[in-house]
Amino acid sequence: MELTWHGHSTWYVTVGETSLLIDPFFDNPQTSMDPEEIDDPDYVLLTHGHQDHVAHAHKFSDATLVATPELVEYAKENWDFEDAVGGMGMNLGGTVECGDAFVTMHRADHSNGIDTSYGTSAGMPAGFVVSDTKPTQVADEESNTFYHAGDTGLMTEMREVIGPYLEPDAAALPVGDHFTMGPWQAAVAADWLGVDYVFPMHYDTFPPIEIEMDDFERELDAAGVSAELHALDGDESFTLE
Repeated sequence: MELTWHGHSTWYVTVGETSLLIDPFFDNPQTSMDPEEIDDPDYVLLTHGHQDHVAHAHKFSDATLVATPELVEYAKENWDFEDAVGGMGMNLGGTVECGDAFVTMHRADHSNGIDTSYGTSAGMPAGFVVSDTKPTQVADEESNTFYHAGDTGLMTEMREVIGPYLEPDAAALPVGDHFTMGPWQAAVAADWLGVDYVFPMHYDTFPPIEIEMDDFERELDAAGVSAELHALDGDESFTLE
């Protein structure tokens, strides 16, 4: 599984022969790429409807959309998407097969007005657990699993459900504070999830979410987190194996 961070919350994930683009937003200072330079993904995954997560979704409307039914309907009417998983999207708790990947949608604690105008509700915000095997209660030591937490605060579901049952190996966690978790909550989340690798995201994009990465490192140490911290540069990739 290859994970590429294009800044903010935008990730390009490759599982086998399948490519998934999560929260396409390329107007951020960490990436040097334009949407037109991105390989066309097979699937586009949208955690919620805020502009800094969907701004360039329309550039990839030939892909199959993975989002809540409310957001799928909006995307079909406004962004020219034609295909969605199951024809209408998915919802919290569900797992769908996306080519060589399995995608499980989980809740995120956040708001969800589309385009930040807050004029249209897009249902519950979400995060995604992407795995190369279908999640079951039987642990699979050979599987690779990546958790994109979306925009969220700290949730006990990370400790009670996502960590012990969905068993992510790596987690991309928002750390910018103000709109999401900050460094200390994200460090607690990493501890609860029990992951091997932590990737900070949703920070340094604009002034309210600028942080010092040293603060996150200190909070991880204070929480006793043994996971490796990988603060990727924009457009940098990491292979999870």
